[in-house]
Amino acid sequence: MKSYRNVFDAIRRDGHDEYFTPRHLRSFKPTSAAPGSRAKLDQLRDRVTLGLPLWHDADRRDYHELVAAVPPRYF
Repeated sequence: MKSYRNVFDAIRRDGHDEYFTPRHLRSFKPTSAAPGSRAKLDQLRDRVTLGLPLWHDADRRDYHELVAAVPPRYF
């Protein structure tokens, strides 16, 4: 996979498509990854790479019922 420093490098190397129309495939599935998580960002990257829509109507949009380890705060 190519590595870019920023979006402008990507456009210079690969161009852009102002009229991009995503492919709609049966295999296009929602993700339950938390918004902003590495897993969600990886999923979005994979969707773009495959020419799929960026968002799925059933993607997770909140953090409800997620459990995460939170380090203690020292004041």
